Amino acid sequence: MQKKFNLFLMSCCCVVFLGACSTTQPSKRENICHIFEEKNDWFDAASDMREKWGVPIHVPMAMMYQESSFRHDALPPRDYIFFGLIPWGRVSSAYGYAQAKTMTWDDYVRETGNRFADRDDFDDAIDFMGWFISKTHSINRISKWDAGTQYLNYHEGWGGYKRKSYRKKPWLIKVANRVDARSKRYAAQLRTCEEELSKSWFMRLFT
Repeated sequence: MQKKFNLFLMSCCCVVFLGACSTTQPSKRENICHIFEEKNDWFDAASDMREKWGVPIHVPMAMMYQESSFRHDALPPRDYIFFGLIPWGRVSSAYGYAQAKTMTWDDYVRETGNRFADRDDFDDAIDFMGWFISKTHSINRISKWDAGTQYLNYHEGWGGYKRKSYRKKPWLIKVANRVDARSKRYAAQLRTCEEELSKSWFMRLFT
């Protein structure tokens, strides 16, 4: 009986440990190969997103880096009142890996039927970004490979982009350019390691 109890405790500890690991940030975020080597289940989720939405992996990954730096519980800055002295909520309802706003997330859940999706789950967050990028392509005719312009849509919304609201925000254009540059770096890096990442976990034991 004691042996079975000890095994049960060990199993519980493993589950807790693995759960904690799954929500930690990748330690080397500048290289997409290192990210996926550390978080191999992320590569599987990103590959599923690509197959489902036709969105190249490096584009949402570069956008996610910008939005949350791959933190599962990322929140936007606090809002302040009374001359900036008293914190009062957040500047928006954005949350999680993708910094998805509540209203847009609800649209995603309704349209995809993914009722149990969570913004702090990487699989759901990358699928959400694939959905958004695909819709941006449909609504504003922006290439799924154009990370910079896709990011402007992501930040300003489809209507805001159509109104060219970003033109009044030179800082945002600079950020979009950084996202685009990171996307290109990620694409080049991924070409060097995707074949290895695509192998099953069993095959990787022998390579």
